[in-house]
Amino acid sequence: MRDLSEKIAAIAPSATIEISNAAKRMAQEGVDVISLSIGEPDFDTPAHIKDACIDALRRGETHYAPSAGIPALASAIAEKIAGENGFAVQPDEVIVTCGAKDAIYEAMEAVLNPTDEVLILDPAWVSYEPCAQLAGAVARHHPLSPETFQVDDTLLEAVSSRTKMVVVNSPSNPSGAVLDAASLRLIADICRDHDLYVLSDEIYEKLVYGKEHISLASLPEMAERTITINGFSKAYAMTGWRIGYAVAPRPIIRQMEKVQQHTISHPTTFAMFGALAALRGGQDCVEAMRREFERRRDYLIPALKGLGYTTAPADGAFYAYVRVDGDDMAIARSWLRDAHLAVTPGTAFGTPGWLRVSYATSMENLEEAVGRIARV
Repeated sequence: MRDLSEKIAAIAPSATIEISNAAKRMAQEGVDVISLSIGEPDFDTPAHIKDACIDALRRGETHYAPSAGIPALASAIAEKIAGENGFAVQPDEVIVTCGAKDAIYEAMEAVLNPTDEVLILDPAWVSYEPCAQLAGAVARHHPLSPETFQVDDTLLEAVSSRTKMVVVNSPSNPSGAVLDAASLRLIADICRDHDLYVLSDEIYEKLVYGKEHISLASLPEMAERTITINGFSKAYAMTGWRIGYAVAPRPIIRQMEKVQQHTISHPTTFAMFGALAALRGGQDCVEAMRREFERRRDYLIPALKGLGYTTAPADGAFYAYVRVDGDDMAIARSWLRDAHLAVTPGTAFGTPGWLRVSYATSMENLEEAVGRIARV
């Protein structure tokens, strides 16, 4: 048979999903595995959101929708951005996608050309580089400060004549760090001076603890060069619904819409009505989940430090990023094998010597996990 795609062959599989699948296989074999490896809230989707989706199904919202999403949802997203994120958006500057990951892929396809470079700040979520590769671009990595997980002046040295986009993720997956105003201003200054686009992944914006989330596009002159990525998976426990969105200047959205028209057509129609209810309904459910995540964080971080581990600043998302001595891949495998505890090695995120521990699970599981770590 003839060769398959070299481009796809060069892309590594997702390490987060690989570890999660291994843990699930062990669980199916009867092993008592605690999985702290995947970024998925352990809460059910709030009832009023599910009810809105069911109502949409019953009234026949089961047909094709506009490729950029149903107009009511685009309008609600525009209102949300203006009210919460601090910059003006028109509904036709919004595209609803099949999850935030799809929005990232479409944005890179819409903006990047072969040989363009994308600057990724490590530690970074595992799919940024593959999305850049799928668009034919080249991913370049630059480390955040390993102590503060903030940006410093060395970022300027990483910019080349081929750099076209900087990827920013705050709050961060995997570290949980929240970029402060000084870091964001520095990124904005560099992007304005060098005429760069920014992809700002803000999917964890609702899960912040004692810090302030700042949208990069709200800074002066940044809305015209920023693609803001968000969605419903993390804040509303809607991972399986696959509804995300991007907000960007109109020409970028039109390019993304072409990608969407020729791939997924549009997100699932009735699921978009659930997303609309998420934005239009009360937000107490979001705050209740945020408080519970904060309670778990306030247990886990001191417990890990009590065992002698150093962690990244866990100011957002639902991850403890833990520094380990030795080969993080080997340590993750040993935790799974010997303690039946699944975590994700930092090598997957561009930072060997770390483990990502998700606290999107019950306090009972976290307490048992800490005991297993202590025994290992």
